Amino acid sequence: MPPRRQPTARQVRLGTELRRLRDAAGMTARDVARFLGSTSAQMSQMEAGIAGVSEKRLRRLAAHYACSDEALIDGLVEMAADRTRGWWDEYAQVLPQVFGDLAELEHHARFMQVIATAHVPGLLQTEDYARAVLAYRVPELPDSELKPRLAHRMRRKAVLSREGAPPYEAVVHESALRTRVADRRVARAQLDELLRASERPNISVRVIPFDVDGFAGASSMMLYAGGQVTALDTAQRDAPYGSVFLDASAQLLAMRTLFRKVESASLEPAKSRDFMHRLAKEIQS
Repeated sequence: MPPRRQPTARQVRLGTELRRLRDAAGMTARDVARFLGSTSAQMSQMEAGIAGVSEKRLRRLAAHYACSDEALIDGLVEMAADRTRGWWDEYAQVLPQVFGDLAELEHHARFMQVIATAHVPGLLQTEDYARAVLAYRVPELPDSELKPRLAHRMRRKAVLSREGAPPYEAVVHESALRTRVADRRVARAQLDELLRASERPNISVRVIPFDVDGFAGASSMMLYAGGQVTALDTAQRDAPYGSVFLDASAQLLAMRTLFRKVESASLEPAKSRDFMHRLAKEIQS
């Protein structure tokens, strides 16, 4: 397989997991390269996601590493065999790679859990709301950059309505619901969209009111995407200069714990819908 010039986050993750298996087995890249009849440089490319790996070679490596976790091995095989060219590839030349990485992560997720304290989650945003959020940056984006970002965000939403759509749990703070990123009309339309989404069988929206006691997680924005097995889950968080993808076991455990803590401060789905109905009437009046 020819080397990739710019591997995706999913391809890099596969390489990272192969390196973790090798490290757990206490083997060097040189030892394994010798076993495969390869070179250390080729091993480095494979473990960096620059070079692909066949199912046969992957299973051979897993056996050599004495990995007995069949579910994990099958998950890695699924990642290695994936040759999907998603709709996000259309934006590869006009948007930074992280946009494609996020869409690909959502596409393959077995489930998603989201914490939103500043804005409504991207997959639940209306077009007008998303436009206002994306346009509010310094320096401002020209239309030639704003339009593809907006189109990309709107196309991402389809993952929640496709056949076999993954379960999606969103915990949204009242501050995100009340902040008017545009005007009263956009705010009301966004609440209506959240209410419609919350009625879908695969979507749960839970609200954290301002007056709830014991919530100190105002900076807890996060996306947690389930993989084939728990070890292949991924968490995504916003950072000052872009998105950060987390996949170390300790990091994933911390993010699962964070979601449970934040969720425990929220209203149950039915009461959350009642809350959003009241807020929508308040905005309309």
